[in-house]
Amino acid sequence: MMGSPRWKLAAVTLLVILGCLTPVSGDEHDHTYTDKEEVVLWMNTVGPYHNRQETYKYFSLPFCAGSKKTISHYHETLGEALQGVELEFSGLDIKFKEEVMQTTYCEIDLDKAKRDAFVYAIKNHYWYQMYIDDLPIWGIVGEADENGEDHYLWTYKKLEIGFNGNRIVDVNLTSEGKVRLVPNTRISMSYSVKWKKSDVKFEDRFDKYLDPSFFQHRIHWFSIFNSFMMVIFLVGLVSMILMRTLRKDYARYSKEEEMDDMDRDLGDEYGWKQVHGDVFRPSSHPLIFSSLIGSGCQIFSVSLIVIIVAMVEDLYTERGSMLSTAIFVYAATSPVNGYFGGSLYAKQGGRRWIKQMFIGAFLIPAMVCGTAFFINFIAIYYHASRAIPFGTMVAVCCICFFVILPLNLVGTILGRNLSGQPNFPCRVNAVPRPIPEKKWFMEPAVIVCLGGILPFGSIFIEMYFIFTSFWAYKIYYVYGFMMLVLVILCIVTVCVTIVCTYFLLNAEDYRWQWTSFLSAASTAVYVYMYSFYYYFFKTKMYGLFQTSFYFGYMAVFSTALGIMCGAVGYMGTSAFVRKIYTNVKID
Repeated sequence: MMGSPRWKLAAVTLLVILGCLTPVSGDEHDHTYTDKEEVVLWMNTVGPYHNRQETYKYFSLPFCAGSKKTISHYHETLGEALQGVELEFSGLDIKFKEEVMQTTYCEIDLDKAKRDAFVYAIKNHYWYQMYIDDLPIWGIVGEADENGEDHYLWTYKKLEIGFNGNRIVDVNLTSEGKVRLVPNTRISMSYSVKWKKSDVKFEDRFDKYLDPSFFQHRIHWFSIFNSFMMVIFLVGLVSMILMRTLRKDYARYSKEEEMDDMDRDLGDEYGWKQVHGDVFRPSSHPLIFSSLIGSGCQIFSVSLIVIIVAMVEDLYTERGSMLSTAIFVYAATSPVNGYFGGSLYAKQGGRRWIKQMFIGAFLIPAMVCGTAFFINFIAIYYHASRAIPFGTMVAVCCICFFVILPLNLVGTILGRNLSGQPNFPCRVNAVPRPIPEKKWFMEPAVIVCLGGILPFGSIFIEMYFIFTSFWAYKIYYVYGFMMLVLVILCIVTVCVTIVCTYFLLNAEDYRWQWTSFLSAASTAVYVYMYSFYYYFFKTKMYGLFQTSFYFGYMAVFSTALGIMCGAVGYMGTSAFVRKIYTNVKID
């Protein structure tokens, strides 16, 4: 029994990791109350209105708290910690269905330093956020007069809480009591609570925060319809062109088979059949290539599963639940990465499979964590709430090493053993065939640059809605639209990469693996370019922290999108190439 403490420690550690991974409700109760039961008003963060991610602790401004100090413990989830949620008790005494007349709960001794802090906050349009029973409330710190010389602080929080039975279903805040900021004075902070019956159902209490006029606008529907018509047109065009062209190619190659050797030598042989001995040659840098394909397949799986979960469950009703769900799903789908990356690396004759497995497992986490680590330095310098705590960093590292890596290893072993044997329809020549000269627009670099235009065109309207929900004060909830756009993006990407690969092979250039991947992945370049347009023309962001946060995480988002599109494009093109070379007779 000497080893029992170690087993207990291991069990506790495992439970902590699983607790961080599992998307749970971020509150200490089940949203039901009895009469006169304590209702907690949490103060979350404060920050400039135009910089949504630049947030600070509420009491970093010289606000004062109420006199009530005792409160039950609050548990933070991993998603909340990463998103900078900093809940602190307000100290206000609020009880269920018990009204409170205007009551002073504290006083601020306003010296020059405190006045300057409030003036700075008012000049930069600082807003603060509070929570009652997981329902968010926003209020403004103060306002300036028309000349911008005098500044006023809102000192009276007028709360109106709606209840249905024993549940809270609505919260409204009215800021009153405008007081001019004068140094060396005392400002009284007050609040009142009014309870009213409401017909709103508990399940529908978040509907007031949604914006159907924005997300279900006619333009949104039109963009989906437009993208859908583009898919029908593109699929029809690709099918017609390729079927007719391939039929002619097959007829020409069959005719050549009937010629004798003299006629065949004198004939003008050209086209994709000529590279049959090189088309299945391993790509350059197979280790990196297979790791990218595996990571792209995993990102696609995560996107699909998270969107389905978001369609079924209203993830926006719980703080940090979307991020927690994404981390949980990403860790759980690690075998997908290992399977596709490991099997592709084995097919291409790779021998350093352990190194490939490590690169595949840590490619995306290293990119995300590296960017977060860089932005974290700026957040610490700013004393922002977005600074990730050390304990959260340790939890993320534990997830990477003790969940993602073992599952990736399982997927790699399965991929190498189940589908790692090269079963190509054509034999690969020992000596590579020289690539003939071709016109400039058939070069792989040109194809890569042009390949991402159509996929980007099918999603850029949806990008606007996604950007607005993340960088502005909107809650994205139309995940059915997002699912349609994901399907449309995949179809358009596969069609475009197949056409690009056909033209490349027809020019007798067999370097199609990287070309198909990069031509699809170039969608990310256009998305990142669009993010510059969105930043300068659609937002009023400013400052080092918000700018670095925006462009840093937009680079992560664009890169992940590019890897996903590249993997989808390659998988579709690979099936196409295998199909056309299976159907042609090779000597």
